[in-house]
Amino acid sequence: MKKSFGAKTLAYPAPLFCVGTYDAQDRPNIMAAAWAGICCSKPPSLAVSLRPATYSHGAILARRAFTVSIPSSAYMAHADYAGMVSGETENKFETLGLTPEKGGFVDAPYVAEFPLVIECALTHSHSIGLHTQFIGEILDVKVDETCLGEDGLPDIRKVDPVIFAPVTRGYYAVGEYLGQAFSAGKTLKK
Repeated sequence: MKKSFGAKTLAYPAPLFCVGTYDAQDRPNIMAAAWAGICCSKPPSLAVSLRPATYSHGAILARRAFTVSIPSSAYMAHADYAGMVSGETENKFETLGLTPEKGGFVDAPYVAEFPLVIECALTHSHSIGLHTQFIGEILDVKVDETCLGEDGLPDIRKVDPVIFAPVTRGYYAVGEYLGQAFSAGKTLKK
């Protein structure tokens, strides 16, 4: 039997992303966001939903660009802090001792210390209640070479991304390898 929790933002897993933007004074900013993820394959696109009250919201609209820096578990507290204070009143890069790196494809900064970075050009924005969903076409993905596997592709265990549990507000690490996508299910085919 299942217990009903009603209409809640309960879906597992949620990411811990840091959205990077420049403000009107060209000051780099990051904010933590969990309402985000890949939303289209062609063109490759990512969606992130932010409240209009956030400082990053206006910056995305003004610059038509944003980045997503994915922290490793070593930077979980840094990313969490980036979601606790406003970039309007504090330079979070300076406070956290992080390095803002200028995006090579979009007018937005990313966190140099974080192992995986996605550069997005804003293509759509939709008001969906309390949040605005920003959809950005992915123009480039950068991955630290130390996070690549023997096959030359990003290894999720080496990237070591943080997973967010919305209802309990807890952070978790990636678990064990379970099987190969689009292959494991073949064992059930009749």
